[in-house]
Amino acid sequence: MERKKFIKTLSFLAFSGPMAWASCKKDDSTSLTDETGTDVDVDNSCAVTPTETEGPFPTKTPASYVRSDIHKGDGLGVEMAALITIANVTDNCNPLAGALVDIWHCDVDGNYSQYGGTQMQSVNYQSANWFRGRQITDNNGLVTFNTIFPGWYQSRATHIHVHIYDSTGKSLLVTQIAFQDSLSINVNTNGANYGYTKGTAGYTYNSRDNVFGDGVEKQMSTVTGTMATGFEMKITLRVRA
Repeated sequence: MERKKFIKTLSFLAFSGPMAWASCKKDDSTSLTDETGTDVDVDNSCAVTPTETEGPFPTKTPASYVRSDIHKGDGLGVEMAALITIANVTDNCNPLAGALVDIWHCDVDGNYSQYGGTQMQSVNYQSANWFRGRQITDNNGLVTFNTIFPGWYQSRATHIHVHIYDSTGKSLLVTQIAFQDSLSINVNTNGANYGYTKGTAGYTYNSRDNVFGDGVEKQMSTVTGTMATGFEMKITLRVRA
């Protein structure tokens, strides 16, 4: 699918208290460099969320991980409640109850559970199953996962994978959730006390990401809170059911 490319400028927001990481207007006159990123306006129009690759680390047996708490248990990472609403575009984007929602993401170091020994991660986690879970949407189309703010790895911006099915198990959408560049940079610059020790050297901003680079407005989350108090992430994903 084709979505417009956008020019990147870093909007670096201070973490002085509870706040929404609201988007900033894009400035098409700003020159593009590898050292800058762009915060984008969230597109809440009633249109199907873009389909994206499932990625190299899908959950092997998602039905086995029906749970809301998907922590790794190592005490690392900024606490984050992920509130995901599923809406049905064929029903005027009203909430879709009874949908199955699977999510998975990497740890603070960029590693995934259930895999190991690949080009992207050298540590073997084949017997682990953290940061993976399934929930069923309630009457408001909502699922909630208790997790952490994801880390990152080479060539990718911070993201969460999502696979949505209807109540019969039919696949409705495979997509990914994005985070504002300024938030990801802040966490990875100032979050060493929470385990984010990689820094940002080599970090891939959304507009240069191989998934989000053609436009990310419909997949952009809204995050409130602080590293000290924890984050709350909200997003509405729209499917045709």
